Amino acid sequence: MAKAKKSRRTMAEQADRHALYEASVQDPESEMEFVSETFETLTGRPLKVIREDFCGTANTSAYWVGQGEDHRAIGVDLDRPTLDWGRARHLARLDDAQRARIELVEADVLEVDTPPVDAVLAMNFSYYLFTTRERLRTYFERARAALTDDGILFLDAFGGYEAHQELEERTEHDEFTYVWDQAAFNPIDQHMTCRIHFEFPDGSELHDAFVYHWRLWTLPEVRELLLEAGFSSAEVYWEGTDEETGEGDGIYTASEQGDADAGWIAYLVARR
Repeated sequence: MAKAKKSRRTMAEQADRHALYEASVQDPESEMEFVSETFETLTGRPLKVIREDFCGTANTSAYWVGQGEDHRAIGVDLDRPTLDWGRARHLARLDDAQRARIELVEADVLEVDTPPVDAVLAMNFSYYLFTTRERLRTYFERARAALTDDGILFLDAFGGYEAHQELEERTEHDEFTYVWDQAAFNPIDQHMTCRIHFEFPDGSELHDAFVYHWRLWTLPEVRELLLEAGFSSAEVYWEGTDEETGEGDGIYTASEQGDADAGWIAYLVARR
């Protein structure tokens, strides 16, 4: 009697959600170019030591220590399996000297104590998980306490009228499609549920690879809370527009005037 053939695993079953996330969402090179250039412009000295809060796989931290012999990084995250993935994938690729300049800490960003750093980064809208003014202000106070006297907190933010809608956006990559799913939004409290899915050419799907329960904070709210937390300034850096395409040009400058776009991403830069 012939043996039944083993069914071939789908592309979704073989997929690594962290690798897919990094390929579709993160860009440490351009992010750290903005952070380091802005830091040096504002402080008059080079950026050396960062703390990456909600660091996940510590992709940005690992990139940073690889860019200079005097660069150091601390990554903080609550999820041990994700940190372990970063150790196996990113830290393992560093040489001994580079690994000595990076530390991954499994801890709550509201409670962690670390040595003073030049810059704290909370990117990919990670701080949106704090859904009350009290908790977000507490986080900003803790982040400020972790900075050197001239240190800076860097945040990103998103908005625009489509941010209030329940919708799905698909972005094609070479071997998969990234799906951003704004699954639910409550205009009364600004709470939203966002999901990330990945679709593959064989028709399979990695559904709910990541799920976020956030509050969609507005830029005025975040700036007010940063100042309440003791920061001396809180500036918005808005993206410029390419005159030929009408799309964002990837260049962010301090501004008090933004465009009423359907969707935008900005940085907030708060000086201690």
